[in-house]
Amino acid sequence: MSRARQVASEATLDMGFPSGWERSMNNPEVIMHDTLPATNLIAYEKALTAAGSAIGLVKRVPAPLKSLADQVIRSAASVPANLAEGHGRSGRDRTHHWRIAFASAKEVDCHLRLLMEAGAVGRQQATRSIDLFDEVRAMTWRLLHPKP
Repeated sequence: MSRARQVASEATLDMGFPSGWERSMNNPEVIMHDTLPATNLIAYEKALTAAGSAIGLVKRVPAPLKSLADQVIRSAASVPANLAEGHGRSGRDRTHHWRIAFASAKEVDCHLRLLMEAGAVGRQQATRSIDLFDEVRAMTWRLLHPKP
């Protein structure tokens, strides 16, 4: 009998947990010291900044353009969320999320330009947000197309 098969045959539901596990499993006071941040992507950090800028900009858009402002909020929030989720995946799943982040950043750009042309948001602040999302797109493009 192979070692793996022997271990599997000896396994029971009451084998116990690694040392100390049972004490910390349901204890809300236990702090996980070895956890990693959600992501360490520079593009993710830049996307958070860009999203915060865009969302702050469209908070006071007039009622007739509110649906466009709502779309800015949704698409801006999608960029860092998809970068983070893609970072936690691999293969085609990873590139799928990063492509969505790239496309959402383009969508924010379009909506902010429309709101800027309509006079609903300040030109200087909108240009700053657009520039931030342009940087995010450039970083995301490089994630999708790494140099050999």
